[in-house]
Amino acid sequence: MGQYDNLLIEIEDAIAQVTINRPQALNALNGATLDELEEAFTRLEADGEVACIILTGAGEKAFAAGADINELAALEGHTGRLQALRGQRLFSLIEDLSKPVIAAVNGFCLGGGCEMAMACHIRLAAASARFGQPEVKLGLIPGYGGTQRLTRLVGQGRAMEIILSGAMISARRAEAMGLVNRVVEDADLLDECRKLAAQIKSNAPLALRYGLEAVRKGADMPLQEALRYEAALFGLSCASQDMKEGTRAFLEKRKAEFKGR
Repeated sequence: MGQYDNLLIEIEDAIAQVTINRPQALNALNGATLDELEEAFTRLEADGEVACIILTGAGEKAFAAGADINELAALEGHTGRLQALRGQRLFSLIEDLSKPVIAAVNGFCLGGGCEMAMACHIRLAAASARFGQPEVKLGLIPGYGGTQRLTRLVGQGRAMEIILSGAMISARRAEAMGLVNRVVEDADLLDECRKLAAQIKSNAPLALRYGLEAVRKGADMPLQEALRYEAALFGLSCASQDMKEGTRAFLEKRKAEFKGR
């Protein structure tokens, strides 16, 4: 995967772990880190040996505590719009990956960090994690997709409260409102993410890809159109060798050996 200044990347048993490695800055997402994340996720998407990805932050204090304030302070109207589009492009890349991405949220998950976590397909949080969109305290609004993904995850009223108050919420409250899938003890966070990733990657690769696609794209379609799209992907999965292997293995009471075809 090459060397990165702001990321650590480990790949083991088809599971990649991407760690934002700026603990001295609470893993803030400066421009260089955004560039490295875009390159890393592009390469992981193309890597046929990687089946699932875990995204986390180095240290115990933060997953990612937002954007780099020094860089934000220099923005003007035109450059601010370009910066928002840049962050949106990266987080859409993560969201549109054909491989499941699990956010292992440790510590502060604020601003751009919270927007990044929301772009992941699944979010597990340490009990000490804190979430928020504090941009209004800086005279800003979320610009990397936060106003849209947060609303889709927790509903308009709760999204309004989080965005307009700028207040942090606990991991337990984030779980209760559907912002995170599950809260675990701090010491167990990465182990639980790896267990989940291992469970996911044991399934048929094409089915995982089609499942991601059906949920992600169907969410933005009218129901009847989304159902037709689901049926089309179901048909594609029925035509796969993996489906034949999976059903045969079930009937023969053995473990399936999927090939991703």
